Amino acid sequence: MSKMKRALDVVNDLRNLADSLEGLTFVFKVNEPEVTATAEARGTAKEELQPEKQPTLEEVRAKLASLSQDGKQVEVKELITSFGAKKLSDVPAQKYSELLEKAEEL
Repeated sequence: MSKMKRALDVVNDLRNLADSLEGLTFVFKVNEPEVTATAEARGTAKEELQPEKQPTLEEVRAKLASLSQDGKQVEVKELITSFGAKKLSDVPAQKYSELLEKAEEL
């Protein structure tokens, strides 16, 4: 095979590789959320991509039961009533995270 033929084959391979890389970067760019170049924005975008896990009623109940067994029945009852509820099942599910945070402070 002549040197010129080999050079043309290499050029064709490089063009094919460039096309493949361009297609790959397009796929990544389409699937990537819009983020500014600052480090702060990068940190914010990561937090937004990972939504906070909401605790379940069972997890909250287990934590409050543990506190009650440790002699903090009155504090647990006051905590539940501070959310405008008479019993744990009356507390709205979206308040479970806040309830657990306050329970940790007891």
